[in-house]
Amino acid sequence: MKFALILAGALAIAAPAAAQHEGHGATSAKPAAGVVQGTGTVKGVNAKAGTVTLHHGPIAALKWPAMTMTFKATPEALQAAKTGKSVTFTLNAAGDQLLSLR
Repeated sequence: MKFALILAGALAIAAPAAAQHEGHGATSAKPAAGVVQGTGTVKGVNAKAGTVTLHHGPIAALKWPAMTMTFKATPEALQAAKTGKSVTFTLNAAGDQLLSLR
């Protein structure tokens, strides 16, 4: 009986945290190391801020649905980004920096 109460308490605490980020991947399962690839369209480039906005398809490795997001970008990715261009891109494993696009 005690075990069931402890388990129920643990699930009650964990469920809101998991649901809060579901579909975005901010804290959901991520690749342990390496990079993640996706495809999309460049929607905007902000050279001053060092960001690129992409509308991307689903990214299974990060459990993300298709959406539009703004990413910090490496100088190389920033230079290659052209608004309206369809691209294949590479993100870091955390999904928070655009490493390259082509």
